[in-house]
Formats: sequence, structure tokens, C-alpha cells
Amino acid sequence: MSESTFHFKKFTINQQRCAMKVGTDSVLFGAWIKTRNASSILDIGTGTGVLALMLAQKSNAQIDAIDVDAEACEQARENCIASPWADRIKVFHSTLQHFQNHAHAVYDLIVSNPPYFSSSHKASDAARNIARHMDATLSMEDLINGVLKLLSTDGNFCVILPQKEGMLFYEKALLHNLFCTNLTRVKTKIDKPEKRLMMEFSRKMQVMNEDEIVIQEADNFFTEDYIQLTKDFYPDLRKQR
Repeated sequence: MSESTFHFKKFTINQQRCAMKVGTDSVLFGAWIKTRNASSILDIGTGTGVLALMLAQKSNAQIDAIDVDAEACEQARENCIASPWADRIKVFHSTLQHFQNHAHAVYDLIVSNPPYFSSSHKASDAARNIARHMDATLSMEDLINGVLKLLSTDGNFCVILPQKEGMLFYEKALLHNLFCTNLTRVKTKIDKPEKRLMMEFSRKMQVMNEDEIVIQEADNFFTEDYIQLTKDFYPDLRKQR
């Protein structure tokens, strides 16, 4: 697999013009999200289009995907057109702030793998900065406000964040009556601290389900839990053993 191309079972991601490449986080997150009976989905910060394509594979929904990076949008659009679900995915070059004021409908499911380092050393590449830093174009408050405007009454919102930022987002969402219904703590290895939080939110308060997933064994091979979760998208990871 070249750095510019990422092959899934049913689609291919070309990513040479995207600041942020497909990684373990996005694949894990896309596999983890439950689409249920969603007929409309919004992907905020689509990048390569990988989440939009994964959700198209596992649902019959119409999907809108937005990103602030024009080059990423063009590449995501090309990836979607080349996929089996071209008729169900639309890619828009837009900020969430602009999009939420011009959208003509609400969504059953909203997802985001957002710019996630709110206070860390910024890289020299401007496009990568925009893709990685919440203070560049999309604050937590902006994201929450956009979700509140665009999420249907019975809809769900899913997000993946580093542990520190994830807990802060959890608290901010609660203040706006967005309640976490599912939380999965992600560890790279069993003896490592949790790296990411995958969270699902709803407007309705209910008991939160909480669990954990470990990505790799001590020998660096993928765990059975990770293999099972991503099996509909990856080639057989057991062959790498």
C-alpha cells in the first residue's frame, strides 16, 4: 500500500492531496459508529471521505460531507464518485458555521473526526495545522452548536477525540443537553493509557454504556476485538500474523 492510496474491501481512498491521511483512528471510528436506521448522515471534516464511504457501505442513508480544505474536498469527491455509492454522497467545501446556516434539513446521524489538538505545538505545514488543531477553524463550542442546529430530535452524534480533549468535550456537551450514551475507551496496547475516546451523544438522557477496545497485542499484531470490529472494511488482518 502506498502512502497516497489506501485500499479497503469495497472502495479505495486516494489521499495524496489531503493533509491528514487515513489512519487507525478513522478506520476504527467508522467501524464503531452505529448507523441504525439513519436515512440522513452528515460527516463534519470529511478529509479523504473515508468516514462518509464507510457509513455508505453500512447503511442506505443519503450522506452529506463537509470540509474547509478545498483540495481535500475535491479528492473526497473523486473518491466518492469512484465508489459503489456515488449517488448517495455529496461533498461540500464549507465550514460547519456556514453550512449550518444554509442547510435545508436535519440529520439522523452526525459524525466527526475533528481537528483534535487544542493546545499543542503546531506543525509547519498550514494545511496540516488546520486539519489537526481545534482552535484553527472549529472550536468545541462551534462543533456543539452546529450539532444542536443540525441534529434531528431522535438523532445521534458520534465523535472521536484524544482522552484529554474528549473528557472536556463530554463536559461541554452535557452543559448543552447533549448526553453521552455510548463511550468506548481506546488503547493502543493493554498496558498503555487510553489514547482516544469514541463517544455517541443524544438529546435524550439515558444510562451510558461504557467499554474499552485495545488495538494491538504485545507482539504488535491486531487484537481479535479490533479484527472483528473492522472485518467488513479491511482485508483479513489475521494473514499478517
